[in-house]
Amino acid sequence: MEKAFLRSEIDRLRREKNAVIMAHYYQEKDIQEIADFIGDSLALARQAAKTQADIIVLCGVHFMGETAKIISPGKKVLIPDMAAGCSLADSCPAPALEAFIKAHPGHTVISYVNTSAAVKALTDVVVTSTNAVQIVNSFPRDEKIIFGPDRNLGSYINSLTGRQMLLWDGACHVHEQFSLDKIIALKQQYPQAELIAHPECKQYIIELSDFVGSTAALIKHVRQSASQQFIVATESGVLFEMQRLCPDKEFIPAPPEDSSCACNECSYMRLNTLEKLYLCLRDETPEIQVDKETARKALRPIQRMLDISEKNHLS
Repeated sequence: MEKAFLRSEIDRLRREKNAVIMAHYYQEKDIQEIADFIGDSLALARQAAKTQADIIVLCGVHFMGETAKIISPGKKVLIPDMAAGCSLADSCPAPALEAFIKAHPGHTVISYVNTSAAVKALTDVVVTSTNAVQIVNSFPRDEKIIFGPDRNLGSYINSLTGRQMLLWDGACHVHEQFSLDKIIALKQQYPQAELIAHPECKQYIIELSDFVGSTAALIKHVRQSASQQFIVATESGVLFEMQRLCPDKEFIPAPPEDSSCACNECSYMRLNTLEKLYLCLRDETPEIQVDKETARKALRPIQRMLDISEKNHLS
């Protein structure tokens, strides 16, 4: 289908159906351009709680749709492609985490937002990469904590806070794949460029980086930095927003180990397309459903995250 037709129909349908289109920074350019709201996980969670729309179309991955549904149970939540999952969320099945928690009694469970509703239901408080350090530090220094599922983010938080959280052994396939050798070569090619990285990256990438932060923090940093060039070690979709906000600056995607690719894309995020978004709005399917008991249990740690974030003005 022609892009002009798709954009026109999407505009018409969202007006007629009182729908809002929410897109993660890792979505393809066409979706980011047409979205009502673009953000990272915390921003999308907040917007889901505030929107007055009857329908929320979550252009991201499955767990994000679940989070929106948990926060807004009376709204219809759609996702353009139900197969848009998350390698990190999949690395932490709820039954396995439940067994792990039982094997380590007396621990507070902190889960990264990149998890299923069932895992959130086992959790005491959810965090994002934006607010994780502050939320961990809100607990007493001697608190015994299980952190999951991202071992790289957990290790980074431990290094910043001096904690010894017990880490679940999971990771994001995108942030695991960055090539150290290729990044070093890029730094030699662009000696004035800053290397900026997401904390889900491996430790050796973080140690080499000039700035480490969440997706939103990376965007804020490039706007404020005096540097004109940046090597960006996170999913390459974020470069669209960076370039839009800073058209005079140059952004170079950090490459993965796979020699055939110059940038690192999440195959799950890229399952969502403009045509699927149109069909999703037209047919009001696929729809995200979360059973009531799981949603009830999962809402508490999400709300606790939002409360702590609001209190500490985290964004």
